[in-house]
Amino acid sequence: MATKKAAAGKTAPKKSKKKLFKAGQFIVYPAHGVGKVTGVEQEVIAGFDIETYVVHFEQDKMTLRVPTTKAATSGMRALSNELILKDAFTTLKGRARIKRTMWSRRAQEYEAKINSGDLILVAEVVRDLHRTDAQPEQSYSERQLYERATDRMVREVAAIKKTDRGAALEDVLETLTKARTRQAAKAAKEAEVAAENDEGGETAAA
Repeated sequence: MATKKAAAGKTAPKKSKKKLFKAGQFIVYPAHGVGKVTGVEQEVIAGFDIETYVVHFEQDKMTLRVPTTKAATSGMRALSNELILKDAFTTLKGRARIKRTMWSRRAQEYEAKINSGDLILVAEVVRDLHRTDAQPEQSYSERQLYERATDRMVREVAAIKKTDRGAALEDVLETLTKARTRQAAKAAKEAEVAAENDEGGETAAA
């Protein structure tokens, strides 16, 4: 009987939940971009003992503490994989898609994409707001959004490729420049063919 009581009184050891992230890992937090998990600590918040990820954002010189139980719902994620990275660069190569709506509305949409934490959506903002020397200059607010989106994308590209920010920026800008050059050449060729067809039609009519 005593044995049974002793057995009943034993408490099974609690199994620790597997952590989504570990110290030293680079992550992406929607509102701040790429950060690095520097550790997992216990914090006392409002009288409760809470386990948190300590995340440092070098670009903002700030540290954020995210409860481990809230990490997934907060949008905190691991770096994008190679497939998503490839899709992001494919997005950069596409034609800019500018909606015919008021700038204030478009600015809100760009802001939402930048803060989504989605690399491909960020790449869309970079693509749509990029300007070549032959295009009209950006307004101040356009420039601000473009630089923020570019910085977000470049930092994640650098972290994924394990390279520095300068090399990643060069990669992004080179991709944009080559794509715009090809698009301009194609548009010029199409215009030339259209002009030749118009001339041919006029000659036949004469």
